[in-house]
Amino acid sequence: MSRAITFSEYGAPEVLRPAEVPLPEPGPGQVRIRVRAASVNPLDLKIRSGAMAGAFPVRFPMVPGLDAAGVVDAAGENAGAAVGDAVLGATVGGSYAAYALVQEPVAKPAALSWEVAASLVTVGRTAARVLGELGVRAGTTLLVHGAGGSVGILAVQLAAARGLTVVATAGEHDVERVTALGATAVRYGDGWPQRVRDAAPRKVDYVLDASGAGVLADSVALTGDSARVVTIADMSAAEHGVRFSAGTAPAGQDGQSGRGGRGGRAEDPLPELARTAAAGTLTLPVWRTYPLDEAAAAHTDLEAHRNHGKTVLLP
Repeated sequence: MSRAITFSEYGAPEVLRPAEVPLPEPGPGQVRIRVRAASVNPLDLKIRSGAMAGAFPVRFPMVPGLDAAGVVDAAGENAGAAVGDAVLGATVGGSYAAYALVQEPVAKPAALSWEVAASLVTVGRTAARVLGELGVRAGTTLLVHGAGGSVGILAVQLAAARGLTVVATAGEHDVERVTALGATAVRYGDGWPQRVRDAAPRKVDYVLDASGAGVLADSVALTGDSARVVTIADMSAAEHGVRFSAGTAPAGQDGQSGRGGRGGRAEDPLPELARTAAAGTLTLPVWRTYPLDEAAAAHTDLEAHRNHGKTVLLP
């Protein structure tokens, strides 16, 4: 048996409870890891509350969590990692546990902390995926909404590294941090479209909305083309002719690997993200860590928007 966090009904964070669950056994292409860190993602909260029940139905009791990093202690056939290897990746069957299954594990560089390694998986793949969907090119201008969040922070850095001019909307407490990462940051709130026009040296070519703050209509007006706007957070996207980029269901919910919608033909950006983060040229702030048994407190803090960076559980 293995220690884990489970929930047996939809509801508030208090439905998350410590439990003993069967030790998972790796199948082909999978490894079992002794979890050193498990990332808490906003999608975890939506699944737990039942807000995503229509899209991501679950079987109770469920172990939540999408991403983890740890040391391999058992490997399935053609797993891509061996016992003793340090890896990160998307989990199958949940990551809030002492042991978890990882599909298609990625090697963790020695210089990369366990907390950042676990945090990179979903948000890193999401940021890279959306930039690919937009087809961003060097010499153009990208507007990132929600640049203080984890996807936004990574998108800003990835776009700047590709030679784009990046303008970013952020809360006042995030403006200095976002600016330091290579963007021209402007404050959220009334009048933001004009502040963006004033900050952009030329027309805005693309928009990535990671905020869900009702910015799509003005974003389409800024670019002049709804096809140049993608959101990962605003469910009203179709009303504006904007693409909603959702990736796939979490691993273990629909038999998918949970690779964020990249599809089998796309190259996984995660190994390169891990290398650049280990080298210090890609930054992903970790706000706070919690013991595994305090998963409910982590969800409570995340729902209250107290965090300014990633939240991580430590089994």
